[in-house]
Amino acid sequence: MKDPRFATLARLLVEHSMQVSPGERVLIEAFDIPVEFTRVLISEISSKGGLPLVSTYHQPVIHALINSATVDQMTLIGELELARMKQMQCYVGIRGSHNISEFSDLPAEKLALYEKYWMHPVHSGVRVPSTKWVVLRWPHSSMAQAAGMSTEQFEDFYFDACAAVDYKLMARSMEPLRELMDYTKTVHITGPGTDLTFSKEGIGAIGCAGERNIPDGEMFTCPVRESVNGTVQYNCDTLYRGTVFSNIKLTFRNGRIEEATAGAATDKLNDILDADEGARYIGEWSLGFNPKVLHPMKDILFDEKIAGSFHLTPGQAYEEADNGNRSQIHWDMVCIQRPEYGGGEIYFDGKLVRKDGLFTLPQLEQLNP
Repeated sequence: MKDPRFATLARLLVEHSMQVSPGERVLIEAFDIPVEFTRVLISEISSKGGLPLVSTYHQPVIHALINSATVDQMTLIGELELARMKQMQCYVGIRGSHNISEFSDLPAEKLALYEKYWMHPVHSGVRVPSTKWVVLRWPHSSMAQAAGMSTEQFEDFYFDACAAVDYKLMARSMEPLRELMDYTKTVHITGPGTDLTFSKEGIGAIGCAGERNIPDGEMFTCPVRESVNGTVQYNCDTLYRGTVFSNIKLTFRNGRIEEATAGAATDKLNDILDADEGARYIGEWSLGFNPKVLHPMKDILFDEKIAGSFHLTPGQAYEEADNGNRSQIHWDMVCIQRPEYGGGEIYFDGKLVRKDGLFTLPQLEQLNP
């Protein structure tokens, strides 16, 4: 029996996120998700006059491809995928995974080839700047396990956090924050293990309310590349390249990550940060405020939206809020500042704007959960 929540989610993706118009070509990339949802999504796109194109994938097959990666192989795949992406006006990527650690045993050099010749040119180079795109996860039992929930409980949470949020109200509520961040020159963040300063002068802020990510709820910008100084201690586990990293601590001098630790995974962390020059500089800073996402679950599309959190991202900067940093890496690392996670403060130009995860200014209170 078809889950009625499928139609609600598909409608959100087509009407709100991609805003599909008649004649637009829409690429659906479906990774290990139910066939029935893909069918509902095709029907919804077609009802708006869009032209759906579908590719289905299985993560173990992608694993095998990457494990056999050569420069010639990844270049060929990248060129073919790039040619297809250039034909698209819209893109939706739905990623499910039956094993969140599927890529954990892949050699770093193979993953680097995959990212350099396939993922980065196709997605960072064309999809992100040139299409109306949206990406989301699918609530498999592996995600429920990572979140510490039963499968049924997690599915209820997933559809609530993804499709039951009033994104239009969120967009209106975040406008005062965008205006404030646009005029802010310096940011100071404090908290357990954290004392960090940077400039964002001349770099605007972008509000996200369901247009590109589902779930959503963040305002992102970017530090001036060489302005970051001090230390940040992240308190959310982060899954990257199939490995879970805990207690990441980064120390910056003039924008560059000079010291990076993550307990037993310190060597692997530094291997990733040594992928290229830009990987040791920051490409994004963002505040999260989805009222229905409160706890980490080792999935960045959810964790970066946690109410009362921020993420500070080594690697590639987005063109919409650009400091010029370029890298094949874009690694969102999250710190929650609500009291139960240790608290913390954020100051704009010396003025307190958020304390212990709650905005302190009256014009921003609608963003508090």
